[in-house]
Amino acid sequence: MRDDDDRPRKAVVHEIGQALDTLSLGDIDERVALLRAEIARLEAARAAKQAAQGAADAFFKRG
Repeated sequence: MRDDDDRPRKAVVHEIGQALDTLSLGDIDERVALLRAEIARLEAARAAKQAAQGAADAFFKRG
């Protein structure tokens, strides 16, 4: 017989628009942290693409 602590935890996954009333405070905090990290990742990718676009514009003298 195994203890629950021995089982691997299910990865935190959040679906946009999912019901939140069944989540505990800890679950909500985990999801907020997950979404903040994802926003930071998206902002970094956007900044990198924007820099590449700026370099291409400068090279081809656009804009």
